[in-house]
This record gives sequence, structure tokens and C-alpha cells, in this order.
Amino acid sequence: MNRKEHVMNAALLGIGLGYVLHPAGDTTTFYTIVEVGVPVILGALFPDVDTAFGKHRKTLHNLPVLALFYVFPMVFGNLQFVWIGILTHYALDMLGSKRGLALFYPYEKEFGAPFGVSVSSNYAMMVTLAVTAFELVVAALFVNRQFLVHTGLTAVGIQ
Repeated sequence: MNRKEHVMNAALLGIGLGYVLHPAGDTTTFYTIVEVGVPVILGALFPDVDTAFGKHRKTLHNLPVLALFYVFPMVFGNLQFVWIGILTHYALDMLGSKRGLALFYPYEKEFGAPFGVSVSSNYAMMVTLAVTAFELVVAALFVNRQFLVHTGLTAVGIQ
């Protein structure tokens, strides 16, 4: 996907994650949208820095880069949530476009889903919205997993 789709994906994720984490729609929700949204947008843009150097969809589109940004806040105490933007950038590139990513770069084999559209397709924005919705469902399930387990156990009569 192109920059426009990555920014749209990240901005919608920031808003969606704000509501997933604080669904009340109050001041705390809007604070969370900014707290999560800005770093997610920055993270979503970071992998495409490799268009200026290296090999695009290889140099900064791989699991070691994601691991670095995941661990960074634990070591330095800042850049929380940037890794989410990077992860969702990868997900959009892998699920939304025909071309995959070299996840284990410098091993150059690209991995991707067997579906997707070209980045110049008229359907790129619709695919971006579908991938974003999928990412928000996964995030909501992850955040609310305890509630879901309890509800499921109650539904089958175990609790």
C-alpha cells in the first residue's frame, strides 16, 4: 500500500484503539486516542523510510525491525505504541497488497497472503478499510480476552 493508505489505516486504528481501551467516549477516551494514535501513525510511516535507502519492503519491513521497536520502550522508556504502527504497516502490506514482505531479511524470500490488490488499484482504500477493521477486531479480542473467556465458560455452563 502507499503512504495514503498507511496513514488512513494508522489514524483509524488510533481512534479505534482509543475506544477499545476506553469505550466510554469521555475525555479519557480522547486522551487515549492521541496517546496511542500519534505513535501508531509514526510507526506506520517508519518502514517506508527504506524507499530512500536499501531495498523497499526488505530493509525495514522485517521481523528484526519490529522486535527492535517492541523492545525499545522496555529499555528506554519511550516510543510506546510505535511498534503497533509498524506491525499494522506490515499487516496492511501483507494482507492488502499482492506483494509480500521479506520478514527474515537479509533472507530475501517475500511472504504474503494469496490475495490482495496492487498498490495503484482503485480498490486499495477499500482493502485498507477491510484490513483495518480486521486489525481492530483482533485488538478488541486481545484486550477483552478475559471477558470473552468468562462469557464463553458461562455460556457452556462451566461457570
